[in-house]
Amino acid sequence: MRDLMAELKELRLHGMATAWAELTAQGESNTASSKWLLEHLLEQEHTDRAMRSVSHQMNMAKLPMHRDLASFDFNASSADARLISELASLAFTDTAQNVVLIGGPGTGKTHLATALAVSGITRHGKRVRFYSTVDLVNLLERE
Repeated sequence: MRDLMAELKELRLHGMATAWAELTAQGESNTASSKWLLEHLLEQEHTDRAMRSVSHQMNMAKLPMHRDLASFDFNASSADARLISELASLAFTDTAQNVVLIGGPGTGKTHLATALAVSGITRHGKRVRFYSTVDLVNLLERE
């Protein structure tokens, strides 16, 4: 059973939480249809906030393009598919490790980095920031 008061407070809808408490104090007969409506509104609010969060994080990441691992051609690249699959789990972020992709031009470094970033944002709720080497060096030089 859902705890509507807890959800309202979690979403910082304190006015609605107070109104719900007052409505439930009046008795079960007054709250039956209201509870159904409130549950559906809360579900929609959770969904909307999650979608807006992903959209915001994608903008903040400053990705040069949208790429995913499904569109990467491992046959045309020397990249280790097993290693990339392991990196896609983002377990390295739990131990605060970095990933540096090194290779010649056109080898898929940006594609893979972007795909890992997109996966981090959409599947794992991570915050990501993409830097090209030139941008990172320039930023560090300014500091």
